[in-house]
Amino acid sequence: MTTDIPDVVAADAVTEWSDEVDVLVAGFGVAGGCAAVEAAAAGARVLLLERAGASGGTSALAGGHFYLGGGTAVQQATGHDDSAEEMAKYLTAVLPDPDPDLIEAYCAGSVEHFDWLEGLGFRFERSYYPHKAVIQPGTEGLIFSGNEKVWPFRDQAVPAPRGHKVPVPGDTQGAKMVVDLLVKRAAELGVTVRYDTGITQLIADSDGRIVGVRWRCFGESGAIRAKSVVLATGGFVMNSEMVAENTPQLAANSFVLGNTYDDGLGIRLGISAGGATRNMDRAFLTAPFYPPAQLVTGIIVDKSGQRFVAEDSYHSRTSAFVLERPGAAAYLIVDSEHMERPKFPLTPFIDGWETVAEMEAALGIPAGALQASLDRYNENAAKGEDPDFHKGAEWLEPQDTGPWGAFDLTLGKAVYAGFSLGGLRVSANGEVLRDNGSPIPGLYAAGACASTLAQDGKSYASGTQLGSGSFFGRRAGRHGAGA
Repeated sequence: MTTDIPDVVAADAVTEWSDEVDVLVAGFGVAGGCAAVEAAAAGARVLLLERAGASGGTSALAGGHFYLGGGTAVQQATGHDDSAEEMAKYLTAVLPDPDPDLIEAYCAGSVEHFDWLEGLGFRFERSYYPHKAVIQPGTEGLIFSGNEKVWPFRDQAVPAPRGHKVPVPGDTQGAKMVVDLLVKRAAELGVTVRYDTGITQLIADSDGRIVGVRWRCFGESGAIRAKSVVLATGGFVMNSEMVAENTPQLAANSFVLGNTYDDGLGIRLGISAGGATRNMDRAFLTAPFYPPAQLVTGIIVDKSGQRFVAEDSYHSRTSAFVLERPGAAAYLIVDSEHMERPKFPLTPFIDGWETVAEMEAALGIPAGALQASLDRYNENAAKGEDPDFHKGAEWLEPQDTGPWGAFDLTLGKAVYAGFSLGGLRVSANGEVLRDNGSPIPGLYAAGACASTLAQDGKSYASGTQLGSGSFFGRRAGRHGAGA
């Protein structure tokens, strides 16, 4: 792997074009598939190149959450009021680098996008999963998949569940159903798809407009002329040099979420044309300790025995705070009345102790420190309060019945899964932007190689990648087609 930036090829140096199309899309995950389908629906001649031998990319590995709101049919059917305005308030509050144009477009268009997705040929189940989980275990259509009910965000926007899951049971590969439907729709619309074919360079005219790409398929290569190019080639989690340079926290991670072609090529191609990047130093890293939801009633402490995060936070938010503690070390402490084993064995059970003093000694916590944290938490929890971290009242239960147990959330002990979040800076129409904010004519990006609403672990919500990738992929395809 490399961090090298490919050269841009001058159009007047190309002597032969293998194809001439309106829109060239690179990458057939959810973002690329949506871009190709929308461009073709607008009447464009579309060619989609996929480096792998089949469609899907990392999208096909995902469980199938789409972060959608504003009053979708599932929200209405399950009695959850929401509006584009409240959704925008939440995203503006939670994101570390909120872009008003992206947020406004996404929230205002969320209900229409929900309908468009169902128009591919599936139906989100009109049901709600009320428990705290990483993803619905069955086919339930809706869940709180972010930090909407977590302080301070619950006071800044009316909470609403927005994690819409496709009707596929289980934790992984639900989104493959959507990719398969995009493959079918692309064929119906006349999109030409070539597998085992990747782009290697962008081609620009004398004015800097992107007018095509160079491609390679095994031993063959050539050039394609296109009025616009949409990069949807994934993130960079599989590029060790880019990870070391931008997100070294992923290098220490024991499990990365991605596929072979998440090597940052699309990002580097965008940079080669003058594109700016955004949030390249940010990553998603998480080691969920729930379900079962009962464990959320426990307290999380660092090596000094101090609490530092509201335990009802979405799992990646909790994990992000853990990774900021000295030694990236933390423990979940639960008493015998609330002890259960996590469904996913990612945060290992350390041991149980008859007294808190014994637990402090075993964990290397200063004598009396954990006891003091427990005493303060228990006293306030008994009154339904948490003045320190404002944990939701539904999770405030004293942990005062021994014996006590501890789960290890420490990086290197817990199994953290992660992927990159940074990418090319784009407009609400998917145009790749320069540092000065001006668009590069003819060049678009969507999905994990663009930075939109998935910005860091503290703000992440399940469905952000699929939701924004598909939504802005559609906009890139439509705008690239001139519609």
